[in-house]
Amino acid sequence: MSTVFGLLNYWVVIILMMTGFYIVTSRRNLIKKVIGLNIFQTSVFLLYISIGKVSGGTAPIMTHGGSHGDSAHETATTIYTNPLPSVLILTAIVVGVATTSVAMALIVRIRESYGTVEEDEIQAMDGVD
Repeated sequence: MSTVFGLLNYWVVIILMMTGFYIVTSRRNLIKKVIGLNIFQTSVFLLYISIGKVSGGTAPIMTHGGSHGDSAHETATTIYTNPLPSVLILTAIVVGVATTSVAMALIVRIRESYGTVEEDEIQAMDGVD
């Protein structure tokens, strides 16, 4: 039972991912689809953050003058957390916000042109089967 609770963050990732995927595939409203994509994207962020965490790890910040000093023995036994996943997630958050704002701007233009944001109604107006 402790294994299930130890993997709780992965269960949250799976639930959020499937919720976002379900919203994207089942809803015909364009705004709801963008919200579903954002939920899916958040689950991917949580997955990468969970993978990047090292139990007992510390930030890779050198004290006492870096690798040439009295702390050489301490740094050999210290476990450092990889900062790369955090940096990638920060970049992905910025890209996600930009993508969401572009999508919402396009939805506003679609609403101005067609008078609706429902995918079925837009396809019917265009004559697409």
